[in-house]
Amino acid sequence: MRKLLLSLLLGVALGGVGYSQSVYAPLDKDYYHLVERYEIRSGRAANDSLAEAFHSSVRPYERRGIALLADSLLLDSAHYRWNARDRFNLQFLQADNHEWSMASPIESRRALAKVFYRTPADFYHYRNASVDLHVNPVFYGQLGQASDTDPTLYINTRGLEVRGMIDGKVGFYTFMAENQAELPGYVNDRMRATNVLPHEGFWKRFNDTGVDFVTARGYITFPVTRHIHVQAGHDRLFIGNGYRSMILSDFANNYSFLKLNTRVWRFEYTNLFAKMKADLILDPSGNGTPQGSYGVFPSKYLAFHHLSVNLLKNLNVGIFESIVFERNDSTGRNGFELQYLNPIIFYRALDQDLGSPDNVLLGLDARWVLWRRLSLYGQLALDEFILSHTFDGSGWWGNKQAGQLGFKYIDVAGIPNLDLQAEFNVARPYMYGHSSLYTSYTHYKQPLAHPLGANFREGIGILRYQPLPRLALTGKLIYALYGTDLPNSNWGGNILIDYNYKRQEFGNYIGQGVKTYLLFADFTATYQLRHRLFLDAKFTHRQLDSADDALDQTTTVFSAAVRWNIPQRLHEF
Repeated sequence: MRKLLLSLLLGVALGGVGYSQSVYAPLDKDYYHLVERYEIRSGRAANDSLAEAFHSSVRPYERRGIALLADSLLLDSAHYRWNARDRFNLQFLQADNHEWSMASPIESRRALAKVFYRTPADFYHYRNASVDLHVNPVFYGQLGQASDTDPTLYINTRGLEVRGMIDGKVGFYTFMAENQAELPGYVNDRMRATNVLPHEGFWKRFNDTGVDFVTARGYITFPVTRHIHVQAGHDRLFIGNGYRSMILSDFANNYSFLKLNTRVWRFEYTNLFAKMKADLILDPSGNGTPQGSYGVFPSKYLAFHHLSVNLLKNLNVGIFESIVFERNDSTGRNGFELQYLNPIIFYRALDQDLGSPDNVLLGLDARWVLWRRLSLYGQLALDEFILSHTFDGSGWWGNKQAGQLGFKYIDVAGIPNLDLQAEFNVARPYMYGHSSLYTSYTHYKQPLAHPLGANFREGIGILRYQPLPRLALTGKLIYALYGTDLPNSNWGGNILIDYNYKRQEFGNYIGQGVKTYLLFADFTATYQLRHRLFLDAKFTHRQLDSADDALDQTTTVFSAAVRWNIPQRLHEF
């Protein structure tokens, strides 16, 4: 009966929209935890019955897929016996994606002027035969105090989010926010080292010690056929099921891209072609502004493909390959290597044909869901690989690999809505680096994978508890060992440095250089006042212990925030 109900639901939903292409739910670790939690409760590793909707390892997810997941689980409530908190969460996901849900939209009891907030999820919503439009304001107000800086910490974000569909086929999304912030001292230290604001692009000084910056994302989506969809715009992606990604993360600034997504039977094939910034030519004052004589920051490119396969209903395996490159023509202009536009070719073979000038990564990821309670996941990324040197213990510098192992345990020890995640990440020295900024695995001088770059081991533990439908408690503990590169030395941690200037050919090991230990602990209590309007109370403790005492640092932060239609701003490094 359950399969029949789900089949009917999918038939109505997918048949009714034809070749429609939904927009995506923005990347938000708290929001995506809910989706993952109920995907695990469904017992499926990659939504095999919902294969038209999404595979779990490629994020962001289509709103259509999230709505179908919530609909199917609520439709089968008699089997799952949802408690009040789970029902609240699933109804939240339905309401947030109500244009795709089979449930009747919830009507607000007190719509403003009978125009605004007619549904709880949208400030303004308009729909007719031609267009479906959703408009929401964005606000982030945070105040806090840090032990490593004198000014009061704050975040002041105001913006607008718009999404919709045209003719039921073409989707569009745009997000624009203006920000001012005073950040903790350790974040400012990273900015001074790289002249880059973590997660963001262009910035400038505000009130001497603060920063002022604009965040902008936008894209369109449309179907080519029922099984091939296109997304083009300016945003970022995340590959994997972990808290971090060793393949492609959302740490760096947004970038312009073209993405092709092909879903057939048990397969999903993702092609990504992106234009990124190799370097920043900044004003000597170091305030983040471009140098006056330099008009355009130099560019580089990323080509990436990922094949995801549902081997079983609860086992998903993926393989990927990516390449970072730049090309200069006879006029000195930077251009795209047209051979990498081939969506189904082995990039490493092309790179060799071209003389191996580019940075190629390849590897795999996997996820296995067990007992509707446990999800095991992992990733392996290879930058260079010679079997004879991998196991001989020589510490050859070219043994450049990165890996991840983790699990998510839902309703720990039978306690409802208590979820545990544990993860181990590792990257050998010189991983992700290359011969220049134009080929390193970075964008806007920020890592495209893990925020620590390379030459590290990291353990992460996250415990989430939802004692009340609107209250979520989250505790995180991150502990890492990594090697720091001092000026004029390259021990393989800073992936912005040319690897040709490495310190030694053999004898390399994780943590070489200036050995550093990082402890990062965070506790957050979040209360949802109304749909996507949150109150946060946060405590963070960060401690850095280094073999060089001058680099030791301890930071304690207390903060409180009001967020409206925007995720938490996190600096977890």
